[in-house]
Amino acid sequence: MYLNKAFVIGNLTRDPEIKALPSGIKVCSFSVATNRVWKDANGAKQEAADYHNIVVFGRQAETVAQYMKKGSQVMIEGRMQTRSWDDAGTGTKKYRTEIIADRVQFGSSGSPASGTPRPSTSGASAPKDDSSMDSIEYPDDAINVEDIPF
Repeated sequence: MYLNKAFVIGNLTRDPEIKALPSGIKVCSFSVATNRVWKDANGAKQEAADYHNIVVFGRQAETVAQYMKKGSQVMIEGRMQTRSWDDAGTGTKKYRTEIIADRVQFGSSGSPASGTPRPSTSGASAPKDDSSMDSIEYPDDAINVEDIPF
């Protein structure tokens, strides 16, 4: 049995970029920063940041592009994928590892007193307390990685 599952909770490092595949499916890309803190062998506090490339497809991509911006907190659930291509300028092979998001959950808006709930996009069905929430419809077609324009 094999498992390819990634969970990332962090902040967006840049505004999401949305594009469309030739098939019309929307694709949103952005990056998320996470940090970790530990004590080294001498007991000194150490800190490091990691950056993760995220790709979201379909209706979720549109929702992320609409509501998220640089600095927004987000939780991503998805799978890791590495793609490669030949760089036209240098002729070298390039690689990029990304998290293909199955579920995107928005974090706090930063001002809990505002009373405005943040939307959550999810690939899995969850109990709904509010009948006004939209459901996400995924395309029936398989997404071809070669169609991604970036």
